[in-house]
Amino acid sequence: MFVGRKYELAELEKYFAEGMFQFAVFYGRRRVGKTTLINKFRENKKSIHFTAMETTAKENLELLSVQILKILAPQSPQNPFASFLDAFEYCFKAAKKRLVLVIDEYPYLAESDRAVSSILQTLIDKYRDSSRLFLILCGSSMSFMENQVLGYKSPLYGRRTCQFKIQPFNYYESARMLPAFNNGEKIMLYGIVGGIPEYLSRINNKISFAQNVEELFFNPSGRLFEEPSNLLKQELQSPQTYNGIIAAIASGACKVNEIASRVGIETSQCSNMLATLTSLGIVKKEYPAGNVKPSRKTIYRLSDNMFRFWYRFVLPELSGISMGYGKQACAEIFGRSESGGVFETYMGPVFEDCSIQYLWHFSKSKFRFKYIGRWWGPNPKEKQEEEIDILAADGGGNTLFGECKWRNSRTGNDVLEELIRKSALFPAVPKKKYILFSKSNFSDGLVKTAKQRGDTVLVNLAQFFN
Repeated sequence: MFVGRKYELAELEKYFAEGMFQFAVFYGRRRVGKTTLINKFRENKKSIHFTAMETTAKENLELLSVQILKILAPQSPQNPFASFLDAFEYCFKAAKKRLVLVIDEYPYLAESDRAVSSILQTLIDKYRDSSRLFLILCGSSMSFMENQVLGYKSPLYGRRTCQFKIQPFNYYESARMLPAFNNGEKIMLYGIVGGIPEYLSRINNKISFAQNVEELFFNPSGRLFEEPSNLLKQELQSPQTYNGIIAAIASGACKVNEIASRVGIETSQCSNMLATLTSLGIVKKEYPAGNVKPSRKTIYRLSDNMFRFWYRFVLPELSGISMGYGKQACAEIFGRSESGGVFETYMGPVFEDCSIQYLWHFSKSKFRFKYIGRWWGPNPKEKQEEEIDILAADGGGNTLFGECKWRNSRTGNDVLEELIRKSALFPAVPKKKYILFSKSNFSDGLVKTAKQRGDTVLVNLAQFFN
Protein backbone atom coordinates (compact mmCIF):
# COMPACT_ATOMS: atom_id res chain seq x y z
CA MET A 1 0.00 0.00 0.00
CA PHE A 2 1.50 3.32 -1.10
CA VAL A 3 0.68 6.21 1.26
CA GLY A 4 1.55 9.90 1.28
CA ARG A 5 4.37 11.64 -0.61
CA LYS A 6 1.89 13.64 -2.71
CA TYR A 7 4.11 16.72 -2.79
CA GLU A 8 7.22 14.80 -3.84
CA LEU A 9 5.37 12.90 -6.56
CA ALA A 10 3.80 16.08 -7.90
CA GLU A 11 7.20 17.79 -8.05
CA LEU A 12 8.80 14.81 -9.78
CA GLU A 13 6.04 14.67 -12.37
CA LYS A 14 6.41 18.39 -12.97
CA TYR A 15 10.13 18.05 -13.68
CA PHE A 16 9.53 14.93 -15.77
CA ALA A 17 6.98 16.76 -17.93
CA GLU A 18 9.48 19.51 -18.76
CA GLY A 19 11.20 17.01 -21.07
CA MET A 20 14.74 18.31 -20.65
CA PHE A 21 17.62 16.73 -18.73
CA GLN A 22 16.99 16.51 -14.99
CA PHE A 23 19.23 15.47 -12.12
CA ALA A 24 17.38 14.70 -8.86
CA VAL A 25 19.05 13.87 -5.55
CA PHE A 26 17.19 11.76 -2.97
CA TYR A 27 18.44 11.28 0.55
CA GLY A 28 17.07 10.38 3.96
CA ARG A 29 17.59 7.87 6.74
CA ARG A 30 17.30 4.15 6.16
CA ARG A 31 13.80 2.61 5.93
CA VAL A 32 12.16 6.00 5.31
CA GLY A 33 10.74 4.96 1.92
CA LYS A 34 13.04 6.57 -0.64
CA THR A 35 13.12 3.58 -2.96
CA THR A 36 9.37 3.01 -2.63
CA LEU A 37 8.75 6.62 -3.65
CA ILE A 38 11.12 6.36 -6.61
CA ASN A 39 9.48 3.11 -7.75
CA LYS A 40 6.07 4.78 -7.58
CA PHE A 41 7.38 7.61 -9.74
CA ARG A 42 8.88 5.09 -12.23
CA GLU A 43 5.56 3.35 -12.85
CA ASN A 44 4.64 3.36 -16.54
CA LYS A 45 7.93 5.09 -17.45
CA LYS A 46 10.89 3.68 -19.32
CA SER A 47 13.46 3.35 -16.58
CA ILE A 48 16.63 1.67 -15.34
CA HIS A 49 16.99 0.98 -11.64
CA PHE A 50 20.40 -0.03 -10.32
CA THR A 51 21.10 -0.61 -6.63
CA ALA A 52 24.81 -0.32 -5.88
CA MET A 53 26.42 -2.89 -3.64
CA GLU A 54 29.05 -2.57 -0.94
CA THR A 55 31.53 -4.39 -3.15
CA THR A 56 34.27 -3.78 -5.72
CA ALA A 57 34.04 -1.35 -8.61
CA LYS A 58 34.35 -4.24 -11.07
CA GLU A 59 31.35 -6.08 -9.65
CA ASN A 60 29.26 -2.90 -9.45
CA LEU A 61 30.09 -2.15 -13.09
CA GLU A 62 29.00 -5.65 -14.11
CA LEU A 63 25.72 -5.33 -12.18
CA LEU A 64 25.07 -1.86 -13.62
CA SER A 65 25.76 -3.16 -17.15
CA VAL A 66 23.17 -5.91 -16.72
CA GLN A 67 20.47 -3.41 -15.72
CA ILE A 68 21.28 -0.98 -18.54
CA LEU A 69 21.42 -3.57 -21.31
CA LYS A 70 18.32 -5.39 -20.09
CA ILE A 71 16.31 -2.21 -20.75
CA LEU A 72 18.13 -0.52 -23.62
CA ALA A 73 19.53 -3.45 -25.62
CA PRO A 74 17.79 -6.67 -24.60
CA GLN A 75 18.63 -8.41 -27.91
CA SER A 76 22.32 -7.50 -27.89
CA PRO A 77 25.16 -9.50 -26.27
CA GLN A 78 25.05 -8.78 -22.55
CA ASN A 79 28.76 -8.02 -22.17
CA PRO A 80 29.72 -5.59 -19.40
CA PHE A 81 30.77 -2.08 -20.34
CA ALA A 82 34.49 -1.41 -20.23
CA SER A 83 34.12 1.45 -17.73
CA PHE A 84 31.60 3.52 -15.81
CA LEU A 85 32.20 6.30 -18.33
CA ASP A 86 31.07 4.02 -21.16
CA ALA A 87 28.08 2.74 -19.19
CA PHE A 88 26.73 6.15 -18.21
CA GLU A 89 27.48 7.76 -21.57
CA TYR A 90 25.49 4.99 -23.22
CA CYS A 91 22.47 6.04 -21.12
CA PHE A 92 22.90 9.75 -21.85
CA LYS A 93 23.08 9.06 -25.60
CA ALA A 94 20.17 6.60 -25.52
CA ALA A 95 17.87 9.15 -23.85
CA LYS A 96 16.61 10.76 -27.05
CA LYS A 97 13.20 10.22 -25.47
CA ARG A 98 12.47 10.36 -21.75
CA LEU A 99 14.50 7.77 -19.81
CA VAL A 100 14.77 7.51 -16.03
CA LEU A 101 18.08 6.26 -14.64
CA VAL A 102 18.11 5.53 -10.89
CA ILE A 103 21.35 4.84 -9.02
CA ASP A 104 20.20 3.65 -5.58
CA GLU A 105 22.63 3.46 -2.66
CA TYR A 106 24.90 5.80 -4.61
CA PRO A 107 27.43 6.14 -1.74
CA TYR A 108 28.37 2.47 -2.21
CA LEU A 109 29.06 3.05 -5.90
CA ALA A 110 31.05 6.23 -5.30
CA GLU A 111 33.12 4.57 -2.60
CA SER A 112 33.92 1.61 -4.86
CA ASP A 113 35.25 3.97 -7.54
CA ARG A 114 36.06 7.51 -6.44
CA ALA A 115 36.01 8.77 -10.03
CA VAL A 116 32.28 8.11 -10.51
CA SER A 117 31.12 11.56 -9.38
CA SER A 118 33.62 13.25 -11.69
CA ILE A 119 32.52 11.01 -14.56
CA LEU A 120 28.88 12.01 -14.01
CA GLN A 121 29.90 15.68 -13.80
CA THR A 122 31.67 15.45 -17.16
CA LEU A 123 28.72 13.73 -18.83
CA ILE A 124 26.14 16.11 -17.38
CA ASP A 125 28.11 19.09 -18.65
CA LYS A 126 28.47 17.45 -22.07
CA TYR A 127 24.91 16.21 -22.61
CA ARG A 128 22.64 18.38 -20.45
CA ASP A 129 21.40 20.33 -23.49
CA SER A 130 20.84 17.33 -25.76
CA SER A 131 19.88 14.41 -23.53
CA ARG A 132 16.42 13.81 -22.06
CA LEU A 133 17.76 11.63 -19.27
CA PHE A 134 16.12 11.90 -15.85
CA LEU A 135 19.00 10.96 -13.54
CA ILE A 136 18.27 10.10 -9.90
CA LEU A 137 20.98 9.53 -7.30
CA CYS A 138 19.66 8.12 -4.03
CA GLY A 139 21.43 7.38 -0.76
CA SER A 140 20.85 6.64 2.92
CA SER A 141 24.16 8.04 4.14
CA MET A 142 23.00 11.54 4.98
CA SER A 143 26.49 12.98 5.48
CA PHE A 144 27.76 11.51 2.20
CA MET A 145 24.82 12.80 0.16
CA GLU A 146 24.97 16.26 1.72
CA ASN A 147 28.75 16.62 1.46
CA GLN A 148 29.85 14.42 -1.47
CA VAL A 149 26.87 15.00 -3.77
CA LEU A 150 25.27 18.31 -2.79
CA GLY A 151 28.26 19.90 -1.06
CA TYR A 152 30.36 22.75 -2.44
CA LYS A 153 33.47 20.57 -2.81
CA SER A 154 31.66 17.82 -4.72
CA PRO A 155 32.27 17.47 -8.48
CA LEU A 156 28.48 17.33 -8.80
CA TYR A 157 27.93 20.64 -7.00
CA GLY A 158 25.55 22.89 -8.93
CA ARG A 159 24.47 20.16 -11.35
CA ARG A 160 21.35 18.92 -9.55
CA THR A 161 18.06 20.36 -10.79
CA CYS A 162 16.04 19.23 -7.76
CA GLN A 163 16.59 17.52 -4.42
CA PHE A 164 14.38 15.66 -1.95
CA LYS A 165 15.22 15.02 1.68
CA ILE A 166 12.68 12.33 2.50
CA GLN A 167 11.28 12.68 6.02
CA PRO A 168 9.37 10.15 8.15
CA PHE A 169 5.58 10.31 7.98
CA ASN A 170 3.69 12.56 10.37
CA TYR A 171 1.04 11.05 12.64
CA TYR A 172 -1.72 11.56 10.06
CA GLU A 173 0.11 9.82 7.21
CA SER A 174 1.17 7.03 9.58
CA ALA A 175 -2.44 6.46 10.62
CA ARG A 176 -3.41 5.78 7.00
CA MET A 177 -1.38 2.58 7.23
CA LEU A 178 -3.28 1.53 10.37
CA PRO A 179 -6.94 1.37 9.30
CA ALA A 180 -7.97 -1.35 11.79
CA PHE A 181 -7.09 0.62 14.93
CA ASN A 182 -8.98 3.30 16.84
CA ASN A 183 -7.70 6.87 17.05
CA GLY A 184 -5.96 6.40 20.39
CA GLU A 185 -4.19 3.25 19.19
CA LYS A 186 -3.08 5.01 16.00
CA ILE A 187 -1.40 7.72 18.06
CA MET A 188 0.15 5.14 20.39
CA LEU A 189 1.51 3.08 17.49
CA TYR A 190 2.97 6.25 16.02
CA GLY A 191 4.54 6.87 19.42
CA ILE A 192 6.05 3.37 19.41
CA VAL A 193 7.29 2.82 15.84
CA GLY A 194 7.39 6.43 14.63
CA GLY A 195 6.72 7.54 11.07
CA ILE A 196 9.09 5.18 9.26
CA PRO A 197 7.00 3.46 6.53
CA GLU A 198 9.00 0.22 6.73
CA TYR A 199 8.15 -0.19 10.42
CA LEU A 200 4.53 0.81 9.95
CA SER A 201 4.19 -1.78 7.20
CA ARG A 202 5.14 -4.47 9.72
CA ILE A 203 2.09 -3.73 11.88
CA ASN A 204 -0.55 -6.41 11.38
CA ASN A 205 -4.01 -4.89 11.11
CA LYS A 206 -5.55 -8.29 11.85
CA ILE A 207 -4.26 -8.59 15.43
CA SER A 208 -4.57 -6.34 18.47
CA PHE A 209 -2.47 -3.33 19.38
CA ALA A 210 -0.76 -5.17 22.27
CA GLN A 211 -0.12 -8.28 20.17
CA ASN A 212 1.61 -6.17 17.53
CA VAL A 213 3.90 -4.53 20.05
CA GLU A 214 4.72 -7.91 21.59
CA GLU A 215 5.47 -9.53 18.23
CA LEU A 216 7.58 -6.64 16.94
CA PHE A 217 9.62 -5.77 20.03
CA PHE A 218 9.31 -8.44 22.73
CA ASN A 219 9.95 -11.51 20.60
CA PRO A 220 13.60 -12.48 19.87
CA SER A 221 12.63 -13.05 16.23
CA GLY A 222 10.57 -9.84 16.07
CA ARG A 223 11.29 -7.40 13.24
CA LEU A 224 12.19 -4.54 15.61
CA PHE A 225 13.72 -6.53 18.48
CA GLU A 226 17.29 -5.53 17.48
CA GLU A 227 16.54 -2.79 14.96
CA PRO A 228 18.21 0.16 16.78
CA SER A 229 21.39 -1.83 17.38
CA ASN A 230 21.48 -2.97 13.76
CA LEU A 231 20.96 0.56 12.44
CA LEU A 232 23.74 1.97 14.59
CA LYS A 233 26.11 -0.77 13.42
CA GLN A 234 25.31 0.10 9.80
CA GLU A 235 25.79 3.84 10.27
CA LEU A 236 28.60 4.10 12.84
CA GLN A 237 32.00 2.50 13.22
CA SER A 238 31.97 2.45 17.04
CA PRO A 239 28.32 2.31 18.16
CA GLN A 240 28.94 1.46 21.84
CA THR A 241 29.28 5.04 23.09
CA TYR A 242 26.41 6.18 20.87
CA ASN A 243 24.29 3.49 22.51
CA GLY A 244 25.11 5.01 25.89
CA ILE A 245 24.18 8.51 24.73
CA ILE A 246 20.82 7.40 23.36
CA ALA A 247 20.09 5.41 26.52
CA ALA A 248 20.94 8.45 28.67
CA ILE A 249 18.53 10.67 26.72
CA ALA A 250 15.81 8.01 26.83
CA SER A 251 16.15 7.84 30.61
CA GLY A 252 15.71 11.60 31.06
CA ALA A 253 19.08 13.31 30.56
CA CYS A 254 18.62 16.23 28.18
CA LYS A 255 21.58 18.62 28.57
CA VAL A 256 25.04 17.98 27.17
CA ASN A 257 26.76 17.93 30.53
CA GLU A 258 24.14 15.58 32.00
CA ILE A 259 24.40 13.19 29.05
CA ALA A 260 28.20 13.26 29.09
CA SER A 261 28.26 12.60 32.84
CA ARG A 262 25.96 9.57 32.56
CA VAL A 263 27.97 8.10 29.69
CA GLY A 264 31.35 8.94 31.22
CA ILE A 265 32.82 10.99 28.37
CA GLU A 266 34.04 14.55 27.89
CA THR A 267 31.46 17.21 27.08
CA SER A 268 33.21 18.12 23.81
CA GLN A 269 33.17 14.50 22.65
CA CYS A 270 29.52 14.23 23.65
CA SER A 271 28.65 17.35 21.62
CA ASN A 272 30.30 15.92 18.51
CA MET A 273 28.53 12.59 18.89
CA LEU A 274 25.19 14.30 19.46
CA ALA A 275 25.75 16.19 16.19
CA THR A 276 26.24 12.86 14.41
CA LEU A 277 23.06 11.39 15.92
CA THR A 278 21.21 14.56 14.94
CA SER A 279 22.36 14.21 11.33
CA LEU A 280 21.01 10.63 11.35
CA GLY A 281 17.57 11.85 12.48
CA ILE A 282 17.75 9.99 15.81
CA VAL A 283 18.29 12.97 18.10
CA LYS A 284 17.05 16.55 17.82
CA LYS A 285 18.18 19.75 19.46
CA GLU A 286 15.53 21.97 21.04
CA TYR A 287 15.44 25.35 22.68
CA PRO A 288 12.44 27.31 23.98
CA ALA A 289 10.00 28.41 21.30
CA GLY A 290 10.57 32.01 20.29
CA ASN A 291 14.32 31.95 20.92
CA VAL A 292 16.01 33.13 17.76
CA LYS A 293 19.25 31.30 18.51
CA PRO A 294 20.44 28.43 20.71
CA SER A 295 21.29 29.22 24.30
CA ARG A 296 22.22 27.50 27.52
CA LYS A 297 18.60 26.35 27.64
CA THR A 298 19.26 24.02 24.71
CA ILE A 299 18.22 20.41 25.33
CA TYR A 300 18.39 17.17 23.39
CA ARG A 301 15.54 14.76 22.81
CA LEU A 302 15.10 11.58 20.80
CA SER A 303 13.29 12.51 17.61
CA ASP A 304 12.82 8.89 16.50
CA ASN A 305 9.93 7.32 18.42
CA MET A 306 11.07 3.77 17.72
CA PHE A 307 14.46 4.48 19.30
CA ARG A 308 12.78 6.22 22.20
CA PHE A 309 10.41 3.30 22.89
CA TRP A 310 13.11 0.66 22.43
CA TYR A 311 15.61 2.28 24.79
CA ARG A 312 12.92 3.09 27.35
CA PHE A 313 11.09 -0.27 27.46
CA VAL A 314 12.92 -2.95 25.46
CA LEU A 315 16.58 -2.43 26.36
CA PRO A 316 16.06 -3.07 30.11
CA GLU A 317 14.26 -6.34 29.27
CA LEU A 318 16.63 -7.76 26.64
CA SER A 319 17.85 -10.64 28.80
CA GLY A 320 14.34 -11.63 29.86
CA ILE A 321 13.03 -11.43 26.31
CA SER A 322 15.87 -13.65 25.10
CA MET A 323 14.96 -16.16 27.83
CA GLY A 324 11.32 -16.27 26.69
CA TYR A 325 9.74 -13.74 29.05
CA GLY A 326 8.88 -11.14 26.42
CA LYS A 327 5.12 -11.67 26.73
CA GLN A 328 5.24 -10.90 30.44
CA ALA A 329 7.48 -7.87 29.92
CA CYS A 330 5.10 -6.46 27.31
CA ALA A 331 2.06 -7.14 29.50
CA GLU A 332 3.64 -5.16 32.34
CA ILE A 333 3.83 -2.09 30.14
CA PHE A 334 0.21 -2.14 29.01
CA GLY A 335 -1.58 -4.54 31.36
CA ARG A 336 -1.27 -3.15 34.87
CA SER A 337 -2.69 0.18 35.90
CA GLU A 338 0.56 1.37 37.47
CA SER A 339 2.56 0.38 34.36
CA GLY A 340 -0.11 1.96 32.22
CA GLY A 341 0.70 5.17 34.06
CA VAL A 342 4.33 4.81 33.01
CA PHE A 343 3.29 4.41 29.39
CA GLU A 344 0.94 7.39 29.64
CA THR A 345 3.90 9.45 30.87
CA TYR A 346 5.92 8.17 27.93
CA MET A 347 3.11 9.18 25.55
CA GLY A 348 2.95 12.76 26.86
CA PRO A 349 5.75 14.17 24.64
CA VAL A 350 4.46 12.09 21.69
CA PHE A 351 1.04 13.70 22.01
CA GLU A 352 2.68 17.12 22.21
CA ASP A 353 4.53 16.42 18.95
CA CYS A 354 1.30 15.27 17.29
CA SER A 355 -0.49 18.39 18.52
CA ILE A 356 2.23 20.59 17.03
CA GLN A 357 1.92 18.68 13.74
CA TYR A 358 -1.84 19.23 13.88
CA LEU A 359 -1.37 22.98 14.24
CA TRP A 360 1.14 23.19 11.39
CA HIS A 361 -0.72 21.04 8.90
CA PHE A 362 -4.31 20.23 9.78
CA SER A 363 -5.92 22.86 11.97
CA LYS A 364 -8.40 25.30 10.49
CA SER A 365 -6.83 28.13 12.46
CA LYS A 366 -6.48 31.45 10.70
CA PHE A 367 -3.02 31.81 12.22
CA ARG A 368 -0.07 31.91 9.84
CA PHE A 369 2.41 30.64 12.37
CA LYS A 370 5.83 32.20 12.62
CA TYR A 371 6.92 29.49 15.05
CA ILE A 372 5.45 26.66 17.11
CA GLY A 373 7.22 24.73 19.82
CA ARG A 374 7.64 23.97 23.50
CA TRP A 375 8.65 26.65 25.96
CA TRP A 376 10.42 26.43 29.29
CA GLY A 377 11.95 29.09 31.47
CA PRO A 378 12.03 30.74 34.88
CA ASN A 379 9.11 32.20 36.81
CA PRO A 380 10.79 35.08 38.71
CA LYS A 381 7.81 35.63 40.99
CA GLU A 382 7.44 32.00 42.07
CA LYS A 383 11.20 31.30 41.78
CA GLN A 384 10.61 28.09 39.87
CA GLU A 385 10.92 26.69 36.36
CA GLU A 386 7.77 26.62 34.25
CA GLU A 387 6.90 24.65 31.12
CA ILE A 388 4.31 25.30 28.43
CA ASP A 389 3.53 22.42 26.07
CA ILE A 390 2.91 24.62 23.05
CA LEU A 391 3.80 28.24 22.39
CA ALA A 392 3.00 29.58 18.93
CA ALA A 393 2.92 33.03 17.38
CA ASP A 394 2.05 34.64 14.10
CA GLY A 395 3.38 37.88 12.69
CA GLY A 396 0.38 39.93 13.81
CA GLY A 397 0.76 39.94 17.58
CA ASN A 398 -1.29 36.80 18.24
CA THR A 399 0.25 34.26 20.60
CA LEU A 400 -1.23 30.83 21.19
CA PHE A 401 -0.66 29.00 24.48
CA GLY A 402 -1.36 25.27 24.44
CA GLU A 403 -1.62 22.34 26.84
CA CYS A 404 -1.74 18.65 25.87
CA LYS A 405 -3.24 15.99 28.14
CA TRP A 406 -2.73 12.32 27.34
CA ARG A 407 -4.73 10.71 30.13
CA ASN A 408 -7.87 8.65 30.60
CA SER A 409 -9.77 11.28 32.62
CA ARG A 410 -11.52 14.22 31.00
CA THR A 411 -9.70 17.52 30.81
CA GLY A 412 -11.34 20.17 32.99
CA ASN A 413 -11.30 23.88 33.85
CA ASP A 414 -8.29 23.47 36.13
CA VAL A 415 -6.05 22.80 33.11
CA LEU A 416 -7.20 25.98 31.37
CA GLU A 417 -6.77 28.01 34.55
CA GLU A 418 -3.21 26.74 34.96
CA LEU A 419 -2.41 27.58 31.33
CA ILE A 420 -3.77 31.12 31.76
CA ARG A 421 -1.59 31.50 34.87
CA LYS A 422 1.50 30.48 32.91
CA SER A 423 0.64 32.86 30.07
CA ALA A 424 1.02 35.73 32.56
CA LEU A 425 4.78 35.14 32.21
CA PHE A 426 4.42 36.95 28.87
CA PRO A 427 2.99 40.35 29.91
CA ALA A 428 4.08 42.06 26.69
CA VAL A 429 2.03 39.76 24.45
CA PRO A 430 -0.93 41.81 23.16
CA LYS A 431 -3.28 39.07 21.96
CA LYS A 432 -3.37 35.80 23.89
CA LYS A 433 -5.31 32.77 22.77
CA TYR A 434 -5.49 29.28 24.25
CA ILE A 435 -5.76 25.76 22.89
CA LEU A 436 -6.20 22.50 24.77
CA PHE A 437 -5.61 19.03 23.33
CA SER A 438 -7.09 16.03 25.13
CA LYS A 439 -7.01 12.28 24.61
CA SER A 440 -10.25 11.80 26.60
CA ASN A 441 -12.35 14.79 25.59
CA PHE A 442 -13.36 17.63 27.90
CA SER A 443 -15.59 18.19 30.91
CA ASP A 444 -18.93 19.92 30.35
CA GLY A 445 -17.70 22.79 32.51
CA LEU A 446 -14.65 23.38 30.33
CA VAL A 447 -16.71 23.23 27.14
CA LYS A 448 -19.01 25.89 28.59
CA THR A 449 -16.10 28.05 29.75
CA ALA A 450 -14.36 27.90 26.37
CA LYS A 451 -17.53 28.93 24.61
CA GLN A 452 -18.04 31.87 26.97
CA ARG A 453 -14.45 33.11 26.73
CA GLY A 454 -14.22 33.04 22.93
CA ASP A 455 -10.41 32.85 23.01
CA THR A 456 -10.07 29.12 23.73
CA VAL A 457 -10.12 26.16 21.34
CA LEU A 458 -10.62 22.55 22.42
CA VAL A 459 -9.29 19.71 20.26
CA ASN A 460 -10.01 16.02 20.84
CA LEU A 461 -8.63 12.93 19.12
CA ALA A 462 -11.50 12.71 16.64
CA GLN A 463 -10.54 16.14 15.29
CA PHE A 464 -6.98 14.92 14.71
CA PHE A 465 -8.26 12.65 11.96
CA ASN A 466 -11.05 14.73 10.41
